[in-house]
This record gives sequence, structure tokens and C-alpha cells, in this order.
Amino acid sequence: MGAAADDRAAREFLAGIHVGDICGGTVVDVTRSQGVVVTLDGFSARALGTVRQADVSWRWKTAVAAEVGRRITAEVVAVELDESRVRLAMTATENPELWAFLTSRRPGEILSGTVAAIERFGVFVSLDDGPDHPVFPGVGFITIPELSWRHIEAASDVVRVGQHVACEFLQFDDWNGEARLSLRAMRPDPFAVFAEGVAVGRTLHGQVTKVVPFGVFVQVADGIEGLVHLRELTEMPVETAQGILQVGDELTVVVTEIDLERRRLALSPAR
Repeated sequence: MGAAADDRAAREFLAGIHVGDICGGTVVDVTRSQGVVVTLDGFSARALGTVRQADVSWRWKTAVAAEVGRRITAEVVAVELDESRVRLAMTATENPELWAFLTSRRPGEILSGTVAAIERFGVFVSLDDGPDHPVFPGVGFITIPELSWRHIEAASDVVRVGQHVACEFLQFDDWNGEARLSLRAMRPDPFAVFAEGVAVGRTLHGQVTKVVPFGVFVQVADGIEGLVHLRELTEMPVETAQGILQVGDELTVVVTEIDLERRRLALSPAR
């Protein structure tokens, strides 16, 4: 079979495959760039299937589970006719209940569960209506920034093991087989609330909370801090704000900019 005929036959074969189909095949190669390369049942001319490393298994993050010569079954997650290939997920057939649960979730959906474990990098949540995870103590996971709108030192400042929580579903983390969740999304953004009642030009009174080389941060409301840039603090040619103000100093400031999208507040000392 010539190259053109081979390409035509491959496209015709792939035209009959759809996302969500379960395909069988044989592993013919495992590479760092392509992942697991698979010859699909029904088309032996060349390998048309690929499995990313993340889609091999949620139990192992290596391709050991798919060595050359092994027979596999996997779910089709993408059909790329122009590239004459199909992307597969072995995780779908290894953990069908968990895969079905995660792929059926939609951003903004509210999921509830119990805090199962607290780690330095986030919180695992055992979901009320979700299956068990093959590795982690819970299918739900909340990163530290998604725990609270305010800066926190540790996850235990916000939640405790055994606490029941309701969270917003953000996305399906297909690398770890997790439902990424947000606890802070269930509460009003204090910055947005603050911005509704404060306009540029407003004079506020606050306290210096942090001194950095490029300026100082001033708390002007509960959980709301703004930056007074170094150029606003002095007309002298200095390279750092150190020595101009100290943490705890009281300062009267004027609001010069409110950036809702980036949640940033710019201030200037009141003259």
C-alpha cells in the first residue's frame, strides 16, 4: 500500500471512531514525546493511537503500566483526522466510575463533601456523591489559594479534617484524576465588595502591613491592602522603601486606582 493510499485508509478507519468509544489495541512503543503508541484493532498498517502519560494510569505516573506488547483497552478522548491519529485514555477504563463522575461535572456546579486530609499544598475532600480515588484520600481537591479570598498561612486556618464543606467545581484535573474545587467561590469576594463602596479619589486611613523595596502595603479595610509605590513616598532618589516607613505605621492615603480584574488597589499618601 502506497503512502497516499495508506493515509486515505487511515482517515477512513478513523472516520468511524468517535469520542467516547472504547477501543482495543496493542502497545508498540513508549516514548517521552508521544507517550504510549498503540496499534488499534482493525487497522494494523500503522499505529494510530496515542496515550499521554497522564492518561495511562492514576496509580502510576510512568508508562510502566503500558509496556510494549501489552494489550490495552482505552476510551477515545479526541479524534484528529488531519493528523491521522486518535488520542486515548487508559484511565477511563481503569477507573470507569471515577472517569464517568469527573467527565460529567460542569464548571460552577456545587459539590459537597468532608475534608479528608490537609496537606501543605492543599486539601483533599471526600465527596458525598463521588466515588473513591485509587490513590488519594478524596476525589475533591482545593488548592491553598482557593480556600480563602484572604491570605492564609496554612490550610488549617480555614478548614479542619472531618469538616463538611460545599465548594464550586472548577475543572477536571485529568493528570491526578481529581475534581478541582473552590471554597472561596462560595463566599463574596471582599475586594469586589470594597470596590463597590469606594471610588478613586477617596481618602482612607490605614496601617502599613509590609515594607518591600518598591513601596509599602497599607491595610485600609479588613482583608484589603493597597500598594503605595516608592515613587509616591518620597521625591528623594532612593532604591528602597526600607527606612521611610515601618510595619505598624499609621498612614492616610488616597485611592488612585482600583483594578477589579487583578484585585489590585493603588494608593498615594494624602498631602
